[in-house]
Amino acid sequence: MKKISRLLALSLSVLAISFVSVNAQDFSGEIPEAALEREVERQILRLPYYELFDYITYKVEGNTVTLSGKVRNGVNRSDAEGVVKRITGVEKVVNNIEILPPGRNDEVIRRNVARSLANTGNLSRYLWPVNPPVRIVVDRGHVTLEGTVSSQADSNMANIAARSVPGAFSVTNNLVVDSKRAG
Repeated sequence: MKKISRLLALSLSVLAISFVSVNAQDFSGEIPEAALEREVERQILRLPYYELFDYITYKVEGNTVTLSGKVRNGVNRSDAEGVVKRITGVEKVVNNIEILPPGRNDEVIRRNVARSLANTGNLSRYLWPVNPPVRIVVDRGHVTLEGTVSSQADSNMANIAARSVPGAFSVTNNLVVDSKRAG
């Protein structure tokens, strides 16, 4: 009888503890923006077709997430919106992600910019991880470098390497120096 009462008491206490949950919500029931931002970033980086030539940014304002950037295919645009909509605490998603126009010339430039970066100094380390810290966006012959690098020298070398690619009309270097987030 004692074993049954102890087992019952233990079961009740486990059950009671399971109903008490501690999470990142404050007393108003809203999830803090910092927690939402981390989850939005995590979900975007987990998109199965998100690659070196896509760049998605986001802005969290309360329970609204605004997505921006440029992607090569519509799958990443719709998948990004879909995964963000399912995040607890997100009530509205504004999807401003642009789909880059298809073009053989842009594909050649993308490949050549990636090759040029990979063959310059030690920049290849920014390109090979699953979620590379550097992104290459090519839109109608115009190249934009996005993401993070660990030094100003790497940013300068990436800019020079991208400018050396034939067929690129212009290069915009938006690389941010952040040694903690870069490769």
